Amino acid sequence: MAGIGFELRKLLKRDSYFSLLQTYAYAGIISSGPWILSIIAVLIIGIISVPVVIPAVLVSQFQTCITYLIALSLIFTGLMQLSFTRYCADRIFEKEHFRLLPNLNGLLLIVTTLGGIIAFPLSLVLFPDNSIIFRLVFATTFVVLSCVWVAAILLSGLKAYKAILINFAAGYGIALILSIFLRFWKLEGLMLAFLTGQFVLLKGMLFVIFRNYPSRNFIEFDFIRPRRMHVSLILTGLFYNLGIWIDKFVFWFHPFTGSNVIGPLRASEIYDLPIFLAYLSILPGMAVFLVRMETDFVEYYDRYYDAVREGGSLSYIQEMKDEMVRMAREGIYDIIKIQAIATIVVFLAGRTLLEMAGISVVYLPLMYIDVVGAGLQVVFLGIINIYFYLDRRGRALTLTGVFAALNCGFSIFSILLGPYFYGYGFAGSLCISILCGMLLLDRDLVSLEYKTFMLQ
Repeated sequence: MAGIGFELRKLLKRDSYFSLLQTYAYAGIISSGPWILSIIAVLIIGIISVPVVIPAVLVSQFQTCITYLIALSLIFTGLMQLSFTRYCADRIFEKEHFRLLPNLNGLLLIVTTLGGIIAFPLSLVLFPDNSIIFRLVFATTFVVLSCVWVAAILLSGLKAYKAILINFAAGYGIALILSIFLRFWKLEGLMLAFLTGQFVLLKGMLFVIFRNYPSRNFIEFDFIRPRRMHVSLILTGLFYNLGIWIDKFVFWFHPFTGSNVIGPLRASEIYDLPIFLAYLSILPGMAVFLVRMETDFVEYYDRYYDAVREGGSLSYIQEMKDEMVRMAREGIYDIIKIQAIATIVVFLAGRTLLEMAGISVVYLPLMYIDVVGAGLQVVFLGIINIYFYLDRRGRALTLTGVFAALNCGFSIFSILLGPYFYGYGFAGSLCISILCGMLLLDRDLVSLEYKTFMLQ
């Protein structure tokens, strides 16, 4: 399957302002489309259900359930995401494409089994006041969502972003349509509509994988053999996803900022809406991130390591290394510049946007700092991505661990300081993590040739 980088380079070769605009628009939709579709679909399902679902609190319960299911399934599968992506990349490098599908099936079996063992008993215990249908649908949705992230792992590792976007659009579109007809069944109907959409999404991605990577074997567990899975990547995936969500959990369960919604699930009325709206502002930064990483940086990255493997001259290796370093630095700086522009636009138009959406301007200061935090997250992702390319797994683990710990501690501290400081824990933890990442990256890139050869 052709990588996204080839398509982006093809658009850029037309050498016009329109092709440049096309490239960044395409990259933004491909990189951020699934996340934005998820947010918008869940919000729209809630909006169209308010006039019908009585009492209206059931709509809030639905949105809270979906938020928890997404968060918990991402943290759960975070243990496998990066390590399995690396396994797939290694198999492709060694021309063992036939191992991808059976090992994906093996991982899906493990995720389904463990997810079911965790989710079904817990849902039966944690929601005693809800119907048995709701509890079964809740647990099934957790399992299906976990499988969706696992399938997306392989498609993302293969850079099949377009297939991911199309299937996300189909899955959430079906969930949206079904919610119109099933909303009369109240909470159970909305949950069932969402579950059906996720099931369609999962089957669509599996269809793409089965069609492009056939194999004689149906299931294998080669990926759990010694030296096939990397503990550092397992922990990095866990810390990264935990770091992204830990501030939300702090605000949900702190008595000053959270309130009970359904069963043991809590929400923070003051914190949730601004942070999710802020994530809609990352589209420009993600577009720049994808274009710069998948075109300029990867081009010189490939040339550098091809020269190392094939015995290129020292002067050529150093030249390609210098170009790769330059592209890495320029890519990070471009992400910062573009996301800063997007942040300024939100600052200028924030009040108008909230008024148009019918949201109180009380949320404005918190949304401002959350927009800054969301932009910093894109920069942090760029630094981590470069470390993955360089196979510096220890650095990535250190940075994600620092981010998760700081986000937890700073978020708790911000609540103690008062409402004016809400959101500063998330932004502050990312700011410190980025500064640490840049300092380490500068030092590591200077000695890249030495480490490239001495670590072989």
